[in-house]
Amino acid sequence: MAKEMQFDLVSPERRLASFAASEVLVPGSEGDMTAMPEHMPLITTLRPGIVRAKGGDGDQEYVVSGGFAEITATTLSVLAERALPRAEVTAGFLDALAEESGSDDPDAAAKYAADVAALRSELGI
Repeated sequence: MAKEMQFDLVSPERRLASFAASEVLVPGSEGDMTAMPEHMPLITTLRPGIVRAKGGDGDQEYVVSGGFAEITATTLSVLAERALPRAEVTAGFLDALAEESGSDDPDAAAKYAADVAALRSELGI
């Protein structure tokens, strides 16, 4: 049996996921990264994107607006600003994300807008 790590995804509204995963792809602010069991410990910020987790019940996908991910050798915890299972994402959700840059810095706001546009394109919404 493949090694697994505990994966948890929470937003301020609810816990979206809590299960054993063999790997989890997170949209890090410095680029996508895949966390697997025995990963080097780190904390990273997230950009708008899709978190993809491979678990015993198949692949799960969640859309996040940003937040933080804490990775250890045995766990990956995602603390998302806003998050939904991919199947629940609507154009209205993406429109709301596009309106909130979260920064007064024009460059950071432009990056956030570009990330949301790329997410919209990837989702086909």
